[in-house]
Amino acid sequence: MYYVDPHIHMVARITDDYVRMARAGCVAVSEPAFWAGFDRGSVEGFIDYFRHLTEIEPARAAEFGIHHMCWLCINAKEAENVSLSREVIAAIPEFLDRPGVLGIGEIGLNKNTPNETTVFQEQVDLAMKTDELLLIHTPHLADKYKGTRMILDVLGSDPRVRPDRVLIDHVEEHTIEHALDAGFWVGMTLYPLTKCTPERAVDMVERYGTERILVNSAGDWGPSNPMNTPDFIRTLRKRGRSEEFIRSVVYDNPLRFFSQAKGFNFNPPVSVRGSRAGGLDLVPDDTAVVRQAR
Repeated sequence: MYYVDPHIHMVARITDDYVRMARAGCVAVSEPAFWAGFDRGSVEGFIDYFRHLTEIEPARAAEFGIHHMCWLCINAKEAENVSLSREVIAAIPEFLDRPGVLGIGEIGLNKNTPNETTVFQEQVDLAMKTDELLLIHTPHLADKYKGTRMILDVLGSDPRVRPDRVLIDHVEEHTIEHALDAGFWVGMTLYPLTKCTPERAVDMVERYGTERILVNSAGDWGPSNPMNTPDFIRTLRKRGRSEEFIRSVVYDNPLRFFSQAKGFNFNPPVSVRGSRAGGLDLVPDDTAVVRQAR
């Protein structure tokens, strides 16, 4: 089964992870801008990070037959510093036209503070002015429900925001329905300790269906596992789900959402039939993908 990991922080991963992912069937990843494990002290640090995301990481991924795309922003964990955040926001547009840049993300809230909300709103405004997709980070654990409601209120109050061009990530059982009902795409993040297990994610897919639902491994600085998406695939197979059902979540849906981006540049080894992701039915060409992954 070929799959796309739509939210994974490969800057935080070793090269061996690319090897394992390629062997498991990963053909593309999407890497949102996020925290570096520490708070960066200057706009220059973020500019170097954006260069890493748009120049260095795509080349590293390509060595293993994986296509790398990314998102740009100042993340919620560092958004408490409003003055620095505004310097970073001002630097983002020069990178938005680079190949593989999908939009603004992952923006959102961390502790649901007024400063975070201000920076979130200003980055939504940037995305609307530049016609970019949005990838939204919802808070962890006890703050998740309140933060998700705050995020939905901000997005719903801006008439320029089109829900079909927004992905609300890290949803769980108590937030997924709110985001789906509002017309947004949603992402379930598979973590070994927090967020969502593969089994819980499968439960949600079986309850809500596959429409506008993505699943990802995040794979960042904390306890995480870049192989959780293949674990999700195996769990669905154990539940007796068809290959078509599984592929709709792990392959078709990410590409359908990403193909709306101006910078979308994934040319998978596929046969083109009918209409699915981005107007194409993306059916992997086995020979080409195996050749890439070797």
